[in-house]
Amino acid sequence: MVLKFSGDIDELAYPFIFEDSPLCDFEILTDELCTYVGLAISQLQDDEVRQSLSWLQPRIFNLNGSIRGKCGIFEADIIKLKADYHYFRAQVTDNNKRFVLPRGIGAVVQLHQCRSLSKKVVRQLVNVDAVGKKVPETLPRFSNLLVNYFFALTRVLNQQAGIEEPEYISINYPSPEAK
Repeated sequence: MVLKFSGDIDELAYPFIFEDSPLCDFEILTDELCTYVGLAISQLQDDEVRQSLSWLQPRIFNLNGSIRGKCGIFEADIIKLKADYHYFRAQVTDNNKRFVLPRGIGAVVQLHQCRSLSKKVVRQLVNVDAVGKKVPETLPRFSNLLVNYFFALTRVLNQQAGIEEPEYISINYPSPEAK
């Protein structure tokens, strides 16, 4: 049996929900990402982080519609997001840690979830591209940058709260020094 729309608009969550395509999955992931950003904003005390995320949130919905509609992520968006990323990353005093165990309270937990979801968004763009749908080049650049940006925010906010972030050193891959 193939699932399909019943014909009752009240029973339709999203116009493309029954579509057999990675486009809908991409749109659902970016919707979830936008929701987590909103949740983080509602819990934040830091005005700089709130302002940055408030600028970013509508652009995530622009990202959402950029596969099916016209591209809504522009070079200026990448430049601004990269500037914010570098600004927050520069505030981290122990920036020599390559990866940390995801910890924190409140908004930091949501921002770690945003970081993880952003990776899924990138992977879904790979799936969209694999089925032959043209993916504007700004989308994977912006989405990959989101991962790094959210990581920097979690580091800054945990540092401000005095929360220790143990560095994670993988036993699965040799360290650069061991090569």
